Amino acid sequence: MTASHLEHERTFDGGSDAVLPDLSGLPGIRTVEPAGSEELDAVYYDTADHRLLAHHITLRRRTGGHDAGWHLKLPEGTDRRREVQLPVDAGGAPDHVPADLELRVRAYARGQSLGPVARLHTHRHRRLLLDGAGSPMAEIAEDTVSARVPERSRGSEIVVLREWREVEAELHEGDVALLDALEERFVDAGLSRAAVPSKLARALRDDADAPVVAAAAAAPEHPASVGDMLTAQVAGQVAAVLDLDGAVRRDRPDAVHQMRIAVRRLRSTLRAHRRSLDRATADAMAGELRWLGHCLGDARDSEVLGKQLAAQAKDLPKAARPGPVRHRIAVWSAERRREARIPLDAALDSARYYQLLTALESLAAAPVAASAADRGARKEVRRVLTREQKRVAARMDAAQALPPGEERDGALHAARRAAKRARYVGEAAEAVVGRKAHRFAKRMKAVQSVLGDRQDAVLARRALPGLAAVAHAHGEQGFGYGVLYAAQQSVLSRTDAELPERWAAAGRRRLTRSI
Repeated sequence: MTASHLEHERTFDGGSDAVLPDLSGLPGIRTVEPAGSEELDAVYYDTADHRLLAHHITLRRRTGGHDAGWHLKLPEGTDRRREVQLPVDAGGAPDHVPADLELRVRAYARGQSLGPVARLHTHRHRRLLLDGAGSPMAEIAEDTVSARVPERSRGSEIVVLREWREVEAELHEGDVALLDALEERFVDAGLSRAAVPSKLARALRDDADAPVVAAAAAAPEHPASVGDMLTAQVAGQVAAVLDLDGAVRRDRPDAVHQMRIAVRRLRSTLRAHRRSLDRATADAMAGELRWLGHCLGDARDSEVLGKQLAAQAKDLPKAARPGPVRHRIAVWSAERRREARIPLDAALDSARYYQLLTALESLAAAPVAASAADRGARKEVRRVLTREQKRVAARMDAAQALPPGEERDGALHAARRAAKRARYVGEAAEAVVGRKAHRFAKRMKAVQSVLGDRQDAVLARRALPGLAAVAHAHGEQGFGYGVLYAAQQSVLSRTDAELPERWAAAGRRRLTRSI
């Protein structure tokens, strides 16, 4: 059974002669109690060129101690990691990484296989810091570590032994103030913050193949320059795509939808701010993100359409669905979803996708053109949002000038995509201009929402005749599908009536004038 928790800890170099300081009198701590000693043996897994480590990820199988098992640690903010745990026998054979964990890190491994890269033995002495009720607030672990690391020298493989001492302080409850107080005590006693983020990084510190591991710089809360603004946006959006990859591969609920949104947000940033970015690179990445979005969209659209029709069928009076309408829709939806997953899974394991991820990370490291980096962020946001509003207006005007029919449906769908891009750009701009960008994004979302309901009805109306034909071929009555078809027309009438008012609120006002 998979378990997951957020680990909030700091590591300190112990040195050979450093002594752990007195831990009494810390805020919120009543007593300090010994929790015994443990002998821990761990095998760490990575690609041959340590791609997981380059992303501050560690994967190990540990025996001994109170939490033996498979441990995957994924970074989640300063001093925090999401730890996923599985039983020690979850992979079957000892050196076989469990599928659940392998899928979570496949986007980082980029198609490379995972294998042992280091073996560590740790002698650990534990102390628990308890509050007045006897509940553990933090744990202090004094570790003496010996690592065996395979290295290549003159064409042959040798094993290098490295040894060190370190101290870990991990929160169980409470807030970061306790870690701050512990760090102050440790520093006064001669212990310093560890220069590397994990035991594996320390074990591989002299390995020529080991990547340089550096902590990501914190994004400014209110970026003043275009360089700061877009560097933070692009880095965060690329990280979101990577974070969601594992959930999509494991077919977690709503994961395809969330990754599709993350891809669209990133593409919106690259398109809307292309004059401030390395334009050739940004355009190329936007094109590849469009391909990825289509792969995710086919799987997502089949899922949404099936749920929509199933919900509408459930609400039909019994007399309006004499045949097994809901069952037929469920079977049809499941089959469409299975068919859509085949090309999606192939795309996620393709060289094209892995190359895209690598290129996106390179872009995120330095996305902004030198000529634009020092421009004021507020002025640039005003320019971009004004242009996005005009872009939506042009598509709305073009669509509303067309007579009812497929061409108008397609034009309104294009206006929806434009409104969605404007919304995403507005939401990302909140860090620069605050509530004004929030209001802009909210009004664009209202337009997007009504157009989204309309597009869902258009797609359902197209699908229903085929569904009815399948039902007829199975000897089932098709009356219910006709009722559902009429319901889509009702949605189209409603959304067409709502759209002018929604667009008036978002398009006729100069929302960006006061930004």
